[in-house]
Amino acid sequence: MTGAPDIAAETHEAHDVVPGAVAAGLIVLCDHASNRIPDDYGRLGLPPGDLQRHIAWDIGAAGVARRLAAMLGAPAVLSRFSRLLADPNRGLDDPTLIMRISDGAIIPGNARVDAEERQRRIDRFWRPYDDAVSGLIGRFTQAGVSPALISVHSFTPAWRGVRRPWHAGLLYDPRDPRFSRAVKQALERDPALVVGDNQPYSGGLSGDMMDRQGFKRGLDHALVEVRQDLIDSEAGQQEWAARIAEAVRHAMATARRQLPRAAQ
Repeated sequence: MTGAPDIAAETHEAHDVVPGAVAAGLIVLCDHASNRIPDDYGRLGLPPGDLQRHIAWDIGAAGVARRLAAMLGAPAVLSRFSRLLADPNRGLDDPTLIMRISDGAIIPGNARVDAEERQRRIDRFWRPYDDAVSGLIGRFTQAGVSPALISVHSFTPAWRGVRRPWHAGLLYDPRDPRFSRAVKQALERDPALVVGDNQPYSGGLSGDMMDRQGFKRGLDHALVEVRQDLIDSEAGQQEWAARIAEAVRHAMATARRQLPRAAQ
């Protein structure tokens, strides 16, 4: 793809675009990169400590996503707002788009969100982030490149008192598992790793980011979840970015779709 246009850095209230090359053939996403809540929302009534918890963001995911993008020479889109305002990984008709209770914590600032406020948050946060992803995909397709999407998330080491055994997991829609499973198989080359298959959550929820921007567009896509205690340091983020980068390179080489004839 020599001569394909590069993607420039960009900062918006709702997102950062990390620069990269269309020739990389993929886009890195991080839907829950930030725990930022603008001052006019007053931390949604939560104490500061709650904004450091996983209810507000995916701990460590942004560091992995930025490093992964750099390793692969790919552009990335990262959110710049807490998912407590509006979750960019949810569809607009999902009742959990704005959470009123998360992991036992009541979100006071979300308790009485009416239709007007819901739309205000969609317009200010959710849609600009989603539009940035769509815009990048458009840049790739205009250059004749069908990009793979790699979405980076993280999960808590335990849930409701039960320890989670996985180091990482791949989430996917069962209708379209090939690319995700290729990434998973590459990670599993390390016998010390326990990699979940649609764990610790199940993929394929209608309207979620990978559904609306990946599956429905016919793009290769994978959502990688990494356990938070493994990436809560810079060293851990670097280690896991390198692991995922190697796995993605394997999947790109072995499990890519053929481009539509018009794009070849």
